[in-house]
Amino acid sequence: MRLTTKGRFAVTAMIDLALRQASGPVTLAAISQRQHISLSYLEQLFGKLRRHKLVESTRGPGGGYTLGRKASEITVADIILSVDEPIDATQCGGKENCQGDGQPCMTHDLWAELNERMIEFLRSVTLQKLVDDQLAKGAVVEPPPSLKRAISPHPVVKPIRVNAPNSVFALAAAGAK
Repeated sequence: MRLTTKGRFAVTAMIDLALRQASGPVTLAAISQRQHISLSYLEQLFGKLRRHKLVESTRGPGGGYTLGRKASEITVADIILSVDEPIDATQCGGKENCQGDGQPCMTHDLWAELNERMIEFLRSVTLQKLVDDQLAKGAVVEPPPSLKRAISPHPVVKPIRVNAPNSVFALAAAGAK
């Protein structure tokens, strides 16, 4: 099996999302910046993840993505398979036509069994386990920027707005009316 960047980036982005969604929807731009993954690439991946109901999107200000199910219910296999990442070590893609003559090669059964074991393993690893592993390693999840304003011990003095002409020319124009 060869896991391409598509599968790796999808799993990485999902871990990032799961770590931070408690504060509300997470933007792809934020994931892109933290994980150094192209924003346009993330948009493609999250389109596929959304179609497979692994993530949900929220539009508008304060929008972004949240998990479509609990992290404990999403497996690594779910993520990889949803972004069309084949998990196949056979040369024929499981069609038993390894040499192009309609017959499997001598090692076809070996690679087919390896496929089964890989999928079995990836189904046993949940997104929650990966999140817990990151937290145990000391991953820092910074709080989102606060919308509350700091309370200053000094009163804020705002300038008085006077509705009067601000130049001689404006005064002349106002007087002409």
